Amino acid sequence: MRLSLKRLFGRSMTGDSNLAETPSPPSPRSAARKTALVSLALVLAIVGALAGGYYFAMRPVTLKIAVGPANSDDVKVVQALTQAFAQSKGFVRLRPIQTDGATASAEQLAEGKADLAIVRGDLDVPKNAQAVATLRKNVAVLWSVPGRGKKKGAKITKIAQLAGHRIGVIGRTQANVNLLKVILQQYGVDPAKVEIVQFPASEVAEAIKTQKADVYLAAGPVNSKITADAIAASARDGGSPTFLAIDSADAIAQNHPVYEASEIPAGTYGGSPDRPDDEVKTISFSHHIVARKGLSETTVAAFTRQLFAVRQQLLTEFPQAAKIETPDTDKDAVIPVHPGAAAFVDGEEKTFLDKYSDYIWWSLMALSATGSIGAWFAGYLKKDERDNNSHLRERLLDMLAAARKSETTEDLDQMQAEADDILRDTLRCYDHGAIDEGALTAFNIALDQFHAAVADRKAVLIALPQNLQRAGAQFRAAGNA
Repeated sequence: MRLSLKRLFGRSMTGDSNLAETPSPPSPRSAARKTALVSLALVLAIVGALAGGYYFAMRPVTLKIAVGPANSDDVKVVQALTQAFAQSKGFVRLRPIQTDGATASAEQLAEGKADLAIVRGDLDVPKNAQAVATLRKNVAVLWSVPGRGKKKGAKITKIAQLAGHRIGVIGRTQANVNLLKVILQQYGVDPAKVEIVQFPASEVAEAIKTQKADVYLAAGPVNSKITADAIAASARDGGSPTFLAIDSADAIAQNHPVYEASEIPAGTYGGSPDRPDDEVKTISFSHHIVARKGLSETTVAAFTRQLFAVRQQLLTEFPQAAKIETPDTDKDAVIPVHPGAAAFVDGEEKTFLDKYSDYIWWSLMALSATGSIGAWFAGYLKKDERDNNSHLRERLLDMLAAARKSETTEDLDQMQAEADDILRDTLRCYDHGAIDEGALTAFNIALDQFHAAVADRKAVLIALPQNLQRAGAQFRAAGNA
């Protein structure tokens, strides 16, 4: 098309010497090329927007998880998860916040200072907490130790016999004391009629040796080393611990949904004979990983997926990691499940395209509609310019007919000058996008015919004698008069 434009300029000439001194106008940019560039820019903008949206949607997210107390199994498991998540370069990373215990962790979540928390199911769970996974289940273990020397008394074999006795609770948390009170009340034993003594796990062996209590309570996983060591200490010096069964476990679970009926298998704590020598009925409660209610479903689903993906990696160092379970997705669950965790459990987790495909589709439709409206409006604004150029093309065709009948070269030169003006106007319209390449081609054909007619007529006039030219001019002037 650039060659055609040069040809148009080359064939357009006038007798005015000043025109030759006028600098040639720059070659107009093709309207089709401009449209293509605009379209390409629009496509690149859309692709860039989608790529940017995907990057911000899928960039790693760091979640703060509250866990405690220090040196507890929960803290060690969370630290191992933090390292595993970082090594796997997953979508979710963890930042542990160490607290004094499950109660303090729950407070951190309730106050919005943490995104996740490890909480005990039998404590007050924040209203904004939703379950993500069950980290482990703990069982309550009650056993009595026969007295020695002056403290030797009747053997305690049932919970109903605990009134008037001293009960040692392993661990400093008040939650274990509350657990003991629930058990006592179920059996009609007034907690005020027993003496409760708490001591840390590090002092268990010494407490048992010095007979600080008649009965002991431990709460932890079935395979808890703390519980196993305490029971082993009770068996020294010829003693034999007696496990107290919580036969009313089902009733307790009915009255307190945070607890479940459970069993301690025979031989769980080793020894010979087995400790216990038979299955013991008890109650259990869970430690949960909970998330803030407002936390993104996508983020929680990704965390849940990563949690169960790395679980096998933790088994060597933390065998209890095998006990990590999916949350209860029932609507009547004690702790409502987070929608993101439920989506993972139910296999309904949505991908990026699943979530945003509708938005992408409607955005593309909106952009397409906007482009069409913009093109129509741009065409409407150039309607007058296009109509004016159409009239000029008709004028060029009229000049074509007049050139074939012209009697003087002066008339032809004037028409040539007018054709130059029409050419400039046409090129300007094309450059502005008012006319397309088809209209420019049609104008090129008309202009070629005009140049040919002018050249042919000039050749005829030049061949005529001067006197005939003057006579013809006078004759036409007389006729017009």
